[in-house]
Amino acid sequence: MPGTPARKQNRSRTARAVGAVAGATLLLTACGSTKDTGAAGADGGGSGRVGVILPLLTSPFWQSYNDYVPKMAESEGVDALKTVNSNSDPSQQITDINNQLNQGVKGLVVAPLDSAAIEAGLDQAERKGVPVVAVDVAPDQGKVAMVVRADNVAYGEKACDYLGKNVTSGKVVQIMGDLASVNGRDRSEAFRACVKKNFPKLEVLEIPAKWESDTAASKLDTLLNANPDIKGIYLQAGGVYLAPTLQTLKSKGMLKKAGQDGHIAIVSNDGIPQEYDAIRKGEIDATVSQPADLYAKYGMYYIRAAMEGKSFEPGPTDHDSTIVKLRSGILEDQLPAPLVTKDNVDDPKLWGNTVG
Repeated sequence: MPGTPARKQNRSRTARAVGAVAGATLLLTACGSTKDTGAAGADGGGSGRVGVILPLLTSPFWQSYNDYVPKMAESEGVDALKTVNSNSDPSQQITDINNQLNQGVKGLVVAPLDSAAIEAGLDQAERKGVPVVAVDVAPDQGKVAMVVRADNVAYGEKACDYLGKNVTSGKVVQIMGDLASVNGRDRSEAFRACVKKNFPKLEVLEIPAKWESDTAASKLDTLLNANPDIKGIYLQAGGVYLAPTLQTLKSKGMLKKAGQDGHIAIVSNDGIPQEYDAIRKGEIDATVSQPADLYAKYGMYYIRAAMEGKSFEPGPTDHDSTIVKLRSGILEDQLPAPLVTKDNVDDPKLWGNTVG
């Protein structure tokens, strides 16, 4: 996730993997390759109310996603209920799923907080014959009709590539997400592996911050005390890490603008307006735009398709993405997530430039 959330239980680590794109596509429809397989939802007709469950609302990214949901639901012809906020609590998220099922929803769009814990909620939905689309985070186990997500491995690799080309040697730090989430694992492992392979003169220091802004600030402060020669920082979620990182650097007199001596190169993830403003000011250098608008749009697209009994096959889509099969057998539509720098930060096509 973008950034995604906190207070998760310790979960057994499962192997991260996105399988190779499978062969030829079948019938190409509005969104990748589909085939009708009969009723998937409780009524099989594509109608009925849809529950939408958020991981949290303390991040600007998730606030934007929340704002997009009703708009995209309307445009995709989905009767979406008012969103439910699980408030960074994986246990509460399972309760929220059960509450929605007890209200008789015919479909669910869920942004999982914990890749392992979400299985309990997915099992409840499957028992009731209610299809689920997962947004932003892929579950380790459990049945979903589709995962709508950008390639989080590419997030880590893009951050590595940018820092590696702008910091020739020395210490860089990645402020990591929650490793109970596949997003946190993917970004962390990809960044680490890329630096080791392509930029061996960089030394990677790590802060496990669990998508918590306070944790990020306090641990970064401690790390900078011991390592005042940090040359680069990778923020795995700008929505929760940007403000505390800039404030911590400023308090230590270490927030230098791009081009000034002592500037610490910073690459973030999310694509929120606050990151774009920071790029324009020279406070950070780049971010990867995680598509909050497309998460909402295709979350609604795929839940309607599932309720209508449609299924999908691996292959390219008509919206510049690729459906892949994960090792668990789950399908994931990997949406595009461009790198944003000072060169393209004002691009009006970026969703972060269309919100207040």
